Amino acid sequence: MTMLIIDGDLRDQTVRIFARKKFVALAVPAVILIYLTYIFISFNFAGLAERARMDNARTLVADSYSYKTHVSRDNRSGDLSFAIEGARQGTYADGTAPDWVAVDGGNMVVDLGDGHVVTYLDDTRVTYEMPDFPTITLQLINDVVVTNLPDPAPSWVNASDTRVAITTDAGRLTYTRSKTEVFRYSFGWEMFWFTLSSPYHDVGLVRLLTGPQLDANRSNIVGAWQDFWNNGLWRHSDVAWAMWETVLMAFLGTFGAAIIALPLAFLAAKNFAPVVAVRFAVRRVFDFVRGVDGLIWTIILSRAFGPGPLTGALAILVTDTGSFGKSFSEALENVDAKQIEGLESTGAKPVQRYRFGVIPQVTPVLLSQILYYFESNTRSATIIGAITGGGIGLFLTQAIQTQNDWEKVTYYIVLILIMVMLMDTISGWLRRKLIKGDDGGH
Repeated sequence: MTMLIIDGDLRDQTVRIFARKKFVALAVPAVILIYLTYIFISFNFAGLAERARMDNARTLVADSYSYKTHVSRDNRSGDLSFAIEGARQGTYADGTAPDWVAVDGGNMVVDLGDGHVVTYLDDTRVTYEMPDFPTITLQLINDVVVTNLPDPAPSWVNASDTRVAITTDAGRLTYTRSKTEVFRYSFGWEMFWFTLSSPYHDVGLVRLLTGPQLDANRSNIVGAWQDFWNNGLWRHSDVAWAMWETVLMAFLGTFGAAIIALPLAFLAAKNFAPVVAVRFAVRRVFDFVRGVDGLIWTIILSRAFGPGPLTGALAILVTDTGSFGKSFSEALENVDAKQIEGLESTGAKPVQRYRFGVIPQVTPVLLSQILYYFESNTRSATIIGAITGGGIGLFLTQAIQTQNDWEKVTYYIVLILIMVMLMDTISGWLRRKLIKGDDGGH
């Protein structure tokens, strides 16, 4: 029988190893838990619920998939107005109003649906009738908004001496010293195709194609396209140009950086730049320009050259030059020297050796990196454009800041997603064609 004899030192060493592993297994989760606790306290997660404005969030969500019609009265002059999204292009003509509004002299009844009815009376009084709650009366007396609301008011009412805002699922009523306004939500993006001033508004596609000519000076197809493309509210022509600017920023920045980085990468590669000082200097330049975030370069360049899409393209170019320089130099350091030596044996000059012995080897890596960054920069150009004042990013920022037309924010986000998916598809197709040589199965 063979007996296994364990040395005492080996046994003690094994015990220490297991003890250390056990300690690490307990210490690592403990450190992570302590860190998360610190983050929870220092970032004041407990106060997040108090800071949250869910009423504002609900309003923005509702605005993203619906539109609101403004029914307004000037409390001083008594003038009435009706406008979709409060826009000039969506203002109803004099003497006309939505079919859920009934005007009788200075009085007006606004039916919000589901039993919610707002009545404007000719003495600045306004009443709001709703199910399961007493009728609310608002009136301006000595420049003070007086109501019959209980104290404290319900959570869906924001009341003061100068302003009362009532928000329900049916709509919103805002009463101030100068104006009374009702917002009624309806599903969809009204006037996305045509504004109220267009003869093609609310005209179905069948009637547009087969019906009588609606504009004496234009055919239905030509007129419909012109009114859609020049829609003053949704600005389709300006948005299309902004999308093109965004892609152009990404294209100029990405491919401009690749053109600059490729020759510099030879100076940073050990097998092509024997002078250590030159190689060190070029690499530190690459580290510097890529170490500073693209948004920082955007701010710096916008202060230096002013706003515009070209500034955004320069910001992408500066950042990507460093990234491309690093990846290109690493690819050059991994080339097969035998191909270069073979060309040298035929008497090829240095430029010819680089052209036919080096570039074909690194081309797949170069193209893959360039196309990937182009795809990524298409997304980045949206944010950069918001800072430099160019591209779809500017439209998106303006829509977010106003918080009035949140459906436009949704529209721009949808366009950005479509643009990113399209660029992803094109980039993948180009990679297959140029790198893998895929001819689509033919």
